[in-house]
Amino acid sequence: MILIEYWPSLAAISCLWVLVRALFCIKDKQFNLKRELQLLLVYVCIVVVARFTFFPFGKVEGKIQPLILDVANMWNFRINWLPFVNLLDYGEKRDVLINVIGNTAMFVPLGIVWAVVYKKLNSHAKVISAGIGFSLMIEILQLPFYDRVTDVDDLILNSLGFIIGYGIYLLAKAVKREKRKGK
Repeated sequence: MILIEYWPSLAAISCLWVLVRALFCIKDKQFNLKRELQLLLVYVCIVVVARFTFFPFGKVEGKIQPLILDVANMWNFRINWLPFVNLLDYGEKRDVLINVIGNTAMFVPLGIVWAVVYKKLNSHAKVISAGIGFSLMIEILQLPFYDRVTDVDDLILNSLGFIIGYGIYLLAKAVKREKRKGK
């Protein structure tokens, strides 16, 4: 059994992120502060999503619980293929709201940030496909961890959050365009 602790994982991935970005700057022989800040925002959004999708929500003794990789139980995939069947299977309404709102809300910033940062996502279909694809990737990556569940409801709610974020981006863009016309 391998315990993957959150903070050491975050530190290692952050160091790797800095190294990769430095190598890109060296390769391109330029440093664009605005672009690096945009990419840093993408990184922060992804780290937040990873925190809540891979590491258990509750804390034990004030600490984030580790992600458990148990080779003996690795192939006992826990998958919910049926949409909305288990969505309300919580003891309290508060937990249902946390699940629904949390799974939706954590992807809203990604829908905004990715549309701003990645200019190649230049159509509705590309942006929405990227959001759904990212959510699907997270659900697939949860498969080997027996204490995590790959859930079609999460895929739907995460994708909805991404689409809402993209809608906010489009609305802000339209408002900005109208303000320019008014001047």
